[in-house]
Amino acid sequence: MLYDVSNETMPREELEGLQLRRLKAMVEKVYYNVPFYQARFNEMNVRPEQIRSLDDLKYLPFTEKQDLRNNYPFGLFAVPRDNVVRVHASSGTTGKATVVGYTQRDVNTWAELMARSLMCAGASRRDIVHNAYGYGLFTGGLGMHYGVERLGATILPISGGGTRRQVMLMRDFGSTILCSTPSYALFLYESILAAGMSISDLKLHTGIFGAEPWSEKMRSEIESKLQIKALDIYGLSEIMGPGVGMECCDAQDGLHIWEDHFLIEIIDPDTGEQLPLGESGELVITTITKEAQPLIRYRTRDITRIEAIPCRCGRTHRRISRIQGRSDDMLIIRGVNVFPQQIETILLETQGVAPHYQLILTRQGSLDMLEVKVEVDEKLFSDEIRHLQRIEAKIQKNIKEFLGVTAKVTLSEPQSIERSEGKAKRIIDLRNS
Repeated sequence: MLYDVSNETMPREELEGLQLRRLKAMVEKVYYNVPFYQARFNEMNVRPEQIRSLDDLKYLPFTEKQDLRNNYPFGLFAVPRDNVVRVHASSGTTGKATVVGYTQRDVNTWAELMARSLMCAGASRRDIVHNAYGYGLFTGGLGMHYGVERLGATILPISGGGTRRQVMLMRDFGSTILCSTPSYALFLYESILAAGMSISDLKLHTGIFGAEPWSEKMRSEIESKLQIKALDIYGLSEIMGPGVGMECCDAQDGLHIWEDHFLIEIIDPDTGEQLPLGESGELVITTITKEAQPLIRYRTRDITRIEAIPCRCGRTHRRISRIQGRSDDMLIIRGVNVFPQQIETILLETQGVAPHYQLILTRQGSLDMLEVKVEVDEKLFSDEIRHLQRIEAKIQKNIKEFLGVTAKVTLSEPQSIERSEGKAKRIIDLRNS
């Protein structure tokens, strides 16, 4: 199903022409309205009129999260503050918050793209959407909320927390679509069983999961336990919020980025050089319709690749592959680069292992040490110690063979790893404590 047929199926040549027109207008706007960008352009000897093709994007400066913090709170706004009708912000736990502003047109565009994303996932006006993303300054809850209303479906704005109550309301209201982080979806499953309920008591058919990286193995786990189709959604507050990209229910293979609003490129995270189509690297996004706070070549730190092969759903907007990790979440263990998702895949290939784990980093002398702590199910945990030791050794061997790093593996009893009602805390770094 397509929400906006003419835009979602626009021929590539026409789409690229639209992108160029919007890019030129945006570049001129930020040059004359945002002192930060004017200074960056001047440093690089670039003028707006020099942007004549989409290939010229590579001559423009990058924008990084620190630039948003350095211009806190409203230094990157390209419109008068009076024109900004909404402000979202990060928590600012690692420094000043990153602030994002929206004009009324930006809010409307966001709702349209979220409605487009929901229908891409198979949603319709008949659905009841259980929205467990957080509301408030976080963009997840409100972004999904207004998309559901724009689509004409029914929204249950439950937000995070109160898991037992969520389970009850999902059953009583007949929710058909669940929106949450993937780790919280598994927590809800455990809570459903703890409440003495069965999955057959629910009417869920689809889950739209994002806000944290997750693997194909975790998708299989969610689909098997909740008996739904689990789809990936992509977004980040700095760009817009959720709805920048969405996996379609037809192919369930990569996320369509809405290219009539965003330009995407893949770069080498170390050199900043653009990489050819199909190669993995860091995703960089340029907003071309954002009014309040356009961003040029924003470095997302998300590792992925662009899929150039047309999708069978008929949409012409290119897809990115599932996010493989983040360049700033990458662990370096004794010179070896490791992403949490790689370890997750290995863990979930082991029978009896649950999708709840933590990576604990410590230091002994000058050496970094990695411990992989993972839950097992009740049946496996009740087995004799010798069998558990064999499982630990098997996982340790697989991590060494596939990733080239030695890790201590600890199997933990069910429910021993703290659950999160938001993003799961996978990494505990004690190296500097």
